[in-house]
Amino acid sequence: MKIDTNDILNSILESLDHVDYIRPEEIPNIELYMDQVTTFMDNHYSSTKRYSEDKILTKTMINNYTKNNLLPPSVKKKYSREHMLLLILIYYFKNILSIKDIETVLQPLREKYFSGNGPVQLSDIYKEVCELEKSRIAPMKASVKEAYEKSQSAFSDMSEGEDQDELKLFAFICSLSFDVYLKKMMIEKIIDELAAKDKDK
Repeated sequence: MKIDTNDILNSILESLDHVDYIRPEEIPNIELYMDQVTTFMDNHYSSTKRYSEDKILTKTMINNYTKNNLLPPSVKKKYSREHMLLLILIYYFKNILSIKDIETVLQPLREKYFSGNGPVQLSDIYKEVCELEKSRIAPMKASVKEAYEKSQSAFSDMSEGEDQDELKLFAFICSLSFDVYLKKMMIEKIIDELAAKDKDK
């Protein structure tokens, strides 16, 4: 069966057009119980599930985040808007970073801005970084297209057919994976520098 890699590319690019973030004003301005927190996250991120049985957020996850110092404890079993903002950031980070690395990255937010007494509000920081991320979608689409086009010129010495198509798709996957690998390495290097500075304090 012929692999239509062009359809795969178009599907990827179309999915990038739908990437969005939860705006601070969408988060209830009241404190929520844990069940309400998990329901909120499920409602907003169900489209990001790879498999229907995947869990967006569970009570166990929330308890682990608190135990590992990623998330401040609830107050009288209720979670504030600031808790919700951190949980959203954790949701994104957990796909690429370890629990310890997430703790390091979020430490300034927990210590300086979670209480609402900092020079800026946590919701303002969240909105700023989300808008920055949205601005990265167009360059990312261009980068994905470039990786795809280069993969299509790979294995040109083979005769056309299913085997060549499979290897071109493999080359495309490798190219995207290498990009993720390098960025993960860069992120971890930055986090290691942050952790080292904290130890020197």
